[in-house]
Amino acid sequence: MKKISEIRFKIRDYLKAITGLLLVIWLFKGWLGLEKYNEYMVWAIIGLIVIVEVLGLGRWFGVTLSGIIFSLAKAAFLISLFLFVGKWLGIPEDFPVTSKMAFAYFVVLSIAGILVGGIETPRIRKKEDIIPKVEKKAYEFNDLDFGDVKVRGEGKAYPLKFGRKRVGWAIEGSVEVEAQTPLGSIRRKLISPVVIWTSQDIKGRKVTANENFVRTVEALLHQKSLRVREDEVALDLGILKVYDSDNYTYVKMPFLEIVDTPSGSEVKIGPLKIRDGRPRKIDEEMVTIEELRNGFRLTKIGSNLRIKTEDYDIEIENDKISYRSGSEKLTIAEDYVAISSNGISVSVGKDYAKLRIEDSIISARNGVVKIRIGGKTYTLNSREAYKKVIEKAKDIVKIEGEEVIEGLGIDRTRVRRKIKELVEELMNYLGGN
Repeated sequence: MKKISEIRFKIRDYLKAITGLLLVIWLFKGWLGLEKYNEYMVWAIIGLIVIVEVLGLGRWFGVTLSGIIFSLAKAAFLISLFLFVGKWLGIPEDFPVTSKMAFAYFVVLSIAGILVGGIETPRIRKKEDIIPKVEKKAYEFNDLDFGDVKVRGEGKAYPLKFGRKRVGWAIEGSVEVEAQTPLGSIRRKLISPVVIWTSQDIKGRKVTANENFVRTVEALLHQKSLRVREDEVALDLGILKVYDSDNYTYVKMPFLEIVDTPSGSEVKIGPLKIRDGRPRKIDEEMVTIEELRNGFRLTKIGSNLRIKTEDYDIEIENDKISYRSGSEKLTIAEDYVAISSNGISVSVGKDYAKLRIEDSIISARNGVVKIRIGGKTYTLNSREAYKKVIEKAKDIVKIEGEEVIEGLGIDRTRVRRKIKELVEELMNYLGGN
C-alpha cells in the first residue's frame, strides 16, 4: 500500500508540473497562435487542478472523509483565483464557470469539511477500511419486517459497525426471506452467514457470541469487497450504498448523498443541499439482504426492489418489472409486455406489436403492418392483418413469459413456428392485394 501511495504522489508531482506548464502556454496563447484552443485549455487547467489536489490527499495524516472534502475545497479556491485573475488575461466571456461560483463552492466545501471533521469517523487508508467490523457480541434473532419484504428465522445476530455507527447485522442460524412482487410471492431459505444492511434494531436478548463465526464473516466481507464488479447496479456495504436503475440513481456515503431522477436531482454535502428540479425522493432507507457464500441478494429502496440469484434477476420499479434468466428477458410495464432471447424478441402494447427472429421482422402499428424478410420490405394496410399480428404477439408473450418465470426458458422452436405461420398468413393478404 505504501508503494502505491508513493506512485500516486509521484504522478501528482508530474501533473502539477504539467499544470504549471499549461498555465504558461495559456498565458502566451496569443503569441503562440493558440487562441482557438482557449476554452479547451481553461477546462484542462481546471480539471488538472482538481486532479492534483485529490491525488495529494492523505500525504501526512492518512485519507479521511473530511480530508476528501477539504482537498476539493482547496481545488475550488485555486480555480476561483485562476478565474478571477484570468478574466483580464483572456478567459472567454461566456465561460460557464465564474470565479464567484468557484469561490462559493470553496466556502460550502470548507464548511462541510469542518462539520464532517467534527464527527468521529475512522480513517480510510486502504480499501479494507470501508468494510464494517463485526462485533463480538450476539443477540437473539427472530424476525424483521420491511413491508413487502420479511425476514424470518432464528439464531444469533451480530452487529456490523463502521466506527461507532451500526450499519447492519450478520445472522448465524436459519433465515428465510419472503418478498411480495407483482409476479407473486418469492421465498428463499438462505444459508448462513447472512448479512442484513439496515439501521433497524434487532430487539433480542444478549447471547453468547461465536468468535469463529465473527472471523468467518470478516473474511467473507473482505472477499466480497475485492470482487465487486464495476457494472454492479446495486452495491451495499452499509457505509456505502449505490442503487442504479433506468429512472432512479441513489448514492449514499457518510458525507455525500446523490439522488438523480428524470424529474430532477439533489446532491447533499454534509448539511447543505443542492437541488435541480423536483427529484422523486424516497424516505425509506435502502435495505439489502444477502448470502455471503452464495449468489442471493435482495435490495429494497422504497417501492423499488431488485432480487439477484444464481439463476435469475428481478427488478421492480414503479409500474415496470424486468425478469432475466441467462439470455432470457421478460419485461412487463403498464402499457406493454416484451420477451427476448438470443436473436428473438416479441413485444406487444395496447395498439402495436413487433416480432423479430434473426433477420425477419414484423411490426404492426396504427392499422398498418410492415414485414421485412431477406432484405425485402412489404407493407399491408389491412385492419384484419393488423389484428392478427397483435393477437399472435399476445399469444407468444403470454405462453413464453409464463415459461420464462417458471425457469423453462423460451421455446425457440415454438416461437419460430408461430412466426413462420404468421408470415404465411400475412403473405396471403399480399397475394390478395
